[in-house]
Amino acid sequence: MVNGLPSEVEVITLFVDDIASSKAFYAKVFASETIWEDAVSSVLRFGGLLINLLDVSQAPPLVEPLRVAQSSVGVRALLTIRVADVDQMCSALREIGVDLLNGPIDRPWGRRTASFADPSGHAWEIAQVIKRG
Repeated sequence: MVNGLPSEVEVITLFVDDIASSKAFYAKVFASETIWEDAVSSVLRFGGLLINLLDVSQAPPLVEPLRVAQSSVGVRALLTIRVADVDQMCSALREIGVDLLNGPIDRPWGRRTASFADPSGHAWEIAQVIKRG
C-alpha cells in the first residue's frame, strides 16, 4: 500500500456499449439512486459506492495509453453483492427478464452464488453466506 493512500473504493466505472440500454437495465435490476446523468453517463449510488456507467466512446482518455477492450472479448471482472436469499433474488431477477449466467450454486468457500450480466457483458454475482458442511 502506498503510504497515506486510502483503501476505500469510491467509484467503479463500467464502460458500456449502449448508454440507453445500460441505464434501462440498471434501473430495472437495481434500486439505486441516480446522482448524475447526461447523454454519455449515469452515476448510481450503491450504498457508499458509486457505479459510473460511461459510454465506451468516452473511455480512451481515461485509460490511455492502454486500449479499451471490446465487450465481445470476454468477462474481465465480477462485481459481487451480498444478499440474504440467493434463490429468492434469482426468482425476482427472472421475473423481470434477467437471464442468469449460472447458479444458484453452493460454493466450497461458504457462499451460495448466482451470476448475471448487464447489456455490455459486465458480470454481477449475488452471494448468500451459508454454513459449510
